[in-house]
Amino acid sequence: MNKININIYFSLLCSLVLLWGCKKESYPGGEISQYIGILDIRTLYKGSDVTLTRENMDGSGKLAAVVISDHSGGNMPAGLLVVQDSRRLSKIRGISIALGADAAKYVPGDSVIINVEGAVLKRVNGVLQLSGINNSAITKVASGLKIPLNRVTSSQLLAFPDNYESTLSVVIKGGLDPLPPSPVAIRGEKVLTDGFGNVTVHTENTATFADNTVPFLANYFGIVFNAPSGDTLAPQLRLRSADDITVLSSAVTLTPLVISGFVNDPISTDANYEYVQLLATQDIDFSVTPYCLVTNNNANASTPTGFPTNGWATGGLRTYKINITSGKVAKGKFCYVGGTTKMIMGDKTTVLSDANWVRMTDYSKVDGDDFGTKTGNLLANSGNAFGIAVFEGTKVTAATVPVDAIFISGGGSIYSAGPPAVGYRIPNNDFYDIKDPITLKDQPFFKAGTNSVFLSYLSTDGIFVKLGGVYNPSLGRWVKARTQVNTPITKTSVLSEIEEKDVTTLK
Repeated sequence: MNKININIYFSLLCSLVLLWGCKKESYPGGEISQYIGILDIRTLYKGSDVTLTRENMDGSGKLAAVVISDHSGGNMPAGLLVVQDSRRLSKIRGISIALGADAAKYVPGDSVIINVEGAVLKRVNGVLQLSGINNSAITKVASGLKIPLNRVTSSQLLAFPDNYESTLSVVIKGGLDPLPPSPVAIRGEKVLTDGFGNVTVHTENTATFADNTVPFLANYFGIVFNAPSGDTLAPQLRLRSADDITVLSSAVTLTPLVISGFVNDPISTDANYEYVQLLATQDIDFSVTPYCLVTNNNANASTPTGFPTNGWATGGLRTYKINITSGKVAKGKFCYVGGTTKMIMGDKTTVLSDANWVRMTDYSKVDGDDFGTKTGNLLANSGNAFGIAVFEGTKVTAATVPVDAIFISGGGSIYSAGPPAVGYRIPNNDFYDIKDPITLKDQPFFKAGTNSVFLSYLSTDGIFVKLGGVYNPSLGRWVKARTQVNTPITKTSVLSEIEEKDVTTLK
């Protein structure tokens, strides 16, 4: 580069520096938003009252939020306007505002802008709220906004009460625990279980729906408020009106036999060594009340290929049926269905002679009962989905609904939305719902709608898969959902290792 060019570049560089220095105030950078997220406001509270200022709100001073409180049902804390947003990190957060009688002027779906500068952030009776705001600081800009559903479990509420406080949340498939001997009114404090833990629903005696009967099973929509409980916060769900309860069932439906464990990959060859463990939730005499167990295999080579138009009754190498028509099992005890060897984990391992084998069949040499071609793998090892289902009775068609079912992995030709929709039907259990529990739309197959839960496929052998959960026969439901507990088994392992610790139990 010659001297002239160097001088030119140097002049240009100087000009840019001067321009930058002289025009700094015109740099088109970002401006501080006048709106602050509720999440950011909540983080300002450190255990003592905080006055909100432009400085501690980083230059902001207003909330843009949606109203979720409804005082028409008489069950909201008096004088509290409750709003929520998801402005910060797309996380739903809420805040209560002490507004007095004016709080009742707003209804769910109202979009409001609130000037919060000068308000005091404090915790009152366990609830974090803003005080010092009057109605003139609030501008309603729209109404009828759709409020996003915030589905939570009781365990989430208990673990993170501050995250859900003052938000509209829904606890699905909630039922009373314990179940009362006769119908009771919703008034007072009722303990609900949703299969993940217990949460309290609080209803004022003066609420317009206080005398409504608590259904057996329902979805509960409501606002979460925290109450002090020693050094911690105890979340409570407050319904706003009778419409916040969506009844799912009014009667107890018992599942007599549930899947509690299985072996799908023994140490030796799989042929004739795989088996399924079942737990009885009531006394069963199979000669009087027969059942059957059906497995499905969705490996790419399993025939017939494609989507299972006949569901669990597809047959061939896709589904295999084993009838259980003799033997007995007592309530709370395990029984077993599988190969004829009775061995805990394949050839030359412990023989489980003391186990309650209610049906054995050499599936590697004998076709299934009514359908299913003999196979070396009752429970597949392809990595694609395989399933286990229990049916009451011995007749299974494409329309038959199992009393219990689980799936391992999720690949393969499982489900087609059609029309017509085809797939493997599921029951209502801890994993699956025949109807979407929120929208109530039909979803009767695995992989339809929200029915996407499955266990993890294991590529290693020698594992007994325990499904540790808690089933309550008096409630007719799971009070603790089953979880996968992979238990290594050796050649000398004994029966107690698969029937004790981390197993499915009854409450």
